[in-house]
Amino acid sequence: MQDEILLTPCREFPAEDTDSFASPNEEKWDFVLVSDIHEMGSEKEIKRKKFLDELSKKGFTIKKIEDTKLFYGVRAPQQIFWKYQCLMMNPNSRQQNSSAYQDVPVTTRIRVVHFILQNTVTSDLEKLHDLMKKKVFEAAFPLHKKEEIREILKKKWARWRVLFKEQPIEEIRCYFGEKVALYFAWLGWYTYLLIFAALAGLATVAAGATVFSSSQVSKEICDANNTIMCPLCDQNCSFWLLSDTCTYAKVTHMIDNEATVVFAMFMAIWATVFLELWKRERANVVTSWDLYGWDEEEEELALQLINNSQHEPRLYQHSYLRSTIVLILALLMIMVLIGIAHALVIYRAVATAVFMQNDMNLLRKHADIIAVMTGAVLHYITIIIMTKVNWRVALFLCDLEKPRTFSQRENSFTVKIFLFQFFTNFSSLIYIAFFLGRINGHPGHYARIAGHWRLEECHPSGCITDLFIQMAVIMVLKQTISNIMEYLIPLISHQLRKKKKHPKKRRLMLGEEEEAEDPCKRQWLNNYELNEVNVFSLFNEYLEIVIQYSFTTIFVAAFPLAPLLALINNVIEIHMDAIKMMRLRRRMVPRKAKDIGIWLQVLEAIGILAVIGNGLVIAITSDFIPVQVYKYMYSPCTMENHTSMDCSTGYINNSLSVFHIQDFEPHTKVLPEFKGEQIKECRYRDYRNADDYTYTVQFWHIFAARLAFLILFEHVALCVKLIAAWYIPDTPQKVKNKILTEKHINLRNELSTAEYSTEV
Repeated sequence: MQDEILLTPCREFPAEDTDSFASPNEEKWDFVLVSDIHEMGSEKEIKRKKFLDELSKKGFTIKKIEDTKLFYGVRAPQQIFWKYQCLMMNPNSRQQNSSAYQDVPVTTRIRVVHFILQNTVTSDLEKLHDLMKKKVFEAAFPLHKKEEIREILKKKWARWRVLFKEQPIEEIRCYFGEKVALYFAWLGWYTYLLIFAALAGLATVAAGATVFSSSQVSKEICDANNTIMCPLCDQNCSFWLLSDTCTYAKVTHMIDNEATVVFAMFMAIWATVFLELWKRERANVVTSWDLYGWDEEEEELALQLINNSQHEPRLYQHSYLRSTIVLILALLMIMVLIGIAHALVIYRAVATAVFMQNDMNLLRKHADIIAVMTGAVLHYITIIIMTKVNWRVALFLCDLEKPRTFSQRENSFTVKIFLFQFFTNFSSLIYIAFFLGRINGHPGHYARIAGHWRLEECHPSGCITDLFIQMAVIMVLKQTISNIMEYLIPLISHQLRKKKKHPKKRRLMLGEEEEAEDPCKRQWLNNYELNEVNVFSLFNEYLEIVIQYSFTTIFVAAFPLAPLLALINNVIEIHMDAIKMMRLRRRMVPRKAKDIGIWLQVLEAIGILAVIGNGLVIAITSDFIPVQVYKYMYSPCTMENHTSMDCSTGYINNSLSVFHIQDFEPHTKVLPEFKGEQIKECRYRDYRNADDYTYTVQFWHIFAARLAFLILFEHVALCVKLIAAWYIPDTPQKVKNKILTEKHINLRNELSTAEYSTEV
């Protein structure tokens, strides 16, 4: 009776099941189920039969083909799609077109059939997901078919020759659905706007290159042939000359200069403009697809009723106990990830000490750089390992939460996995940016790990190069090794599956005719040989690009080439994903969507973190503030009118403190002679008094200036972001006017209908 009430506004459905989707000469199937050949009467065979019987009761047509596996093609009855059209029509369309039913798109057919397959329950209260866990069915997938649209996509999208051509978004939507199309539309828009960020980054590096050899600070380091620095380790390490690090200083000041501040501000604005322009682009796209008023929850309820007319919706629930447990476990996981970052810090400290005492001159001379680079590689390896762990933990926490719908589960999982991945990727970078060289103490009173190994020190020209190296190594490794593996693994897997699954043809006996092969068999086998896809296939692509976006924005002040690397990666990524989807993977189940979901909120959060992160990098990591304080308070320019003198003259000598070697800790063993001279004092990077090693007044001036700059930078950047967000409307005027006009027309039609009914 409930079914009749639901379908009252629509015309009755024809009794016969004529599949208008299929041509007379070719069978069309919505889904294929694959199963091993089980023994007759076995438990798995009985469970499989029960499931197929349930589908038959719903009017599904089922075709069986036997090969090395059992293949079951399923086709839904046309009534299911008429019900879907009826339930998803708005009231006005229902009244005006109640007798007109159009053929549903292929993407809708697949989506509806997939939902019914996943929610069909056997008499044993088992769903397809349960049966696949028990190996009753091995796979379930829609088919790649030889359609015109597929050939267009293979020609205009899924090939390397069209690397720099515009994506056919409308064709992607018609073949893979709106969710996949929106992902590629967003990725294409992001890649296009990266061009401007990459050019700004190149300009910043070019500006730095102009002062590579002419920077006053670099010159002072290169000319410091008499500045003797304190040993970098405790045992058998000698003193060293500041001029030995001339090249390192030049590279540092190529990155760390006034142009970096401008670039950091530009990237904060760029991140906002990108998101605001994407919102406008998304509004245009969604309106053209007639999805602006589409409701995901309403569609899910409609599909539930189509599958089972007696279905009752699962009500919203919230458990504070369950939420508290999830929060505690998530915080514990974050603490573990921070602990791993601490382990990397310990590695760098120990590695530096070991390399310093090595017999090889190359290792001993470049111990700090080698420790940084090997630490970055080790960090990349931990990212790979912890990504798998994070995935399992996030899924476990989602299961604890018991989300009401799939979309809620997806949103919950997205937040958790992004948080875990963020700490996995950035904990080590945060240490290098904000703690390296600031918590290590000073000669005679070093902070130590387990009372033995000294923490690392910053180079006299600053710590920003360490951050630059770390980011460069991670981004290059992620974008080369990861992409190569992402492409080669599916390719090799597909080739192996083809080789394994193809049965050898039986030789014909004399006079024996070859048996005609079912035309569906080859198509189903070809699709089965492709790599498996799952509900997280697209999620993986989103996560990869969003983490890349984090690298491109949050610490970009330390690595201006990040947008360029991201741009190159994305141009390749778009077409590599296209090739995987079209040629190497089974067809993805199309899903409807009118935006990129919770990823937009994640991107907005990253935009705010980018302002904070870049402000902290310039204020704390960079030497920009100490140099400015020196110029305007302590340089020769403040005492006399030296118009021809660079005001940073003397900065390096001013930034180095004096240490008397008799104050070394008892267990420190250093050679008192250096190049035949008896050494009584050495220099180290800090602002401390020579007598009692307390902080100087200049240290507190710099501290106050750093804090003032941070507050000013972040407030200005956030204000500019808010102004940009206000200035650029999320929805274009033409979209608003179109929606307004449609509402007006609908209301006029309703008024006309009401007046006509009153007159009658």
